[in-house]
Amino acid sequence: MGRYRGPVIRLHRREGVNLGLKGRRVTDEKYDKRLGKPPGQHGLSRQKLSDYGVQLREKQKMKRIYGLGERQFRVFFKRAVRMKGVTGEMLIQLLERRLDNVVFRLLFGSSRREARQMVGHGHITVDGKKVDVPSYIVKVGQKIGLRQKEATAKRVQASLEKWKDLNVPEWLTLDREKLTAEVMRLPTKAEAGLPVEESLIVELYSK
Repeated sequence: MGRYRGPVIRLHRREGVNLGLKGRRVTDEKYDKRLGKPPGQHGLSRQKLSDYGVQLREKQKMKRIYGLGERQFRVFFKRAVRMKGVTGEMLIQLLERRLDNVVFRLLFGSSRREARQMVGHGHITVDGKKVDVPSYIVKVGQKIGLRQKEATAKRVQASLEKWKDLNVPEWLTLDREKLTAEVMRLPTKAEAGLPVEESLIVELYSK
């Protein structure tokens, strides 16, 4: 399945919540009202979802928030199953530790899509080495930085200035002057702040 390239508002409306696919833009009342109406001519006339349908929608939400395809999402889920701890929480922890998500959490980009592009184009370093794989999982103690390119630095500085009133998650530290960061500890489910009930995803894959 290829990457979705259509209007993201359609995905927001399909799930009934703001998935953050437009980035950190402030939504207005008109936009919020559209979220309550599913896309399509007969959106509001759809029947009530079954238990399976509810579980499926939760999975779709999480996939879309992190921009993953079905195959890649299953890989992360299988990794979470093998980890010690609650599977749903381990899944969130793994997804939060993806390098593209870390770059987004550090406010280097306005959206995960932009952050993924920055990683893919080789603008991000981990422990001083270029990493261009968005799905790279960061570890505690690793340092995130930028390759020595003036244009990239200016782009990140502009983003940090735009979102200066926001703080990075407590599991990360950011030096806004040096444009470097460090992974201090593993993220928690609460810090992710996702509009998703991850236990339903575990139930779905356990069938």
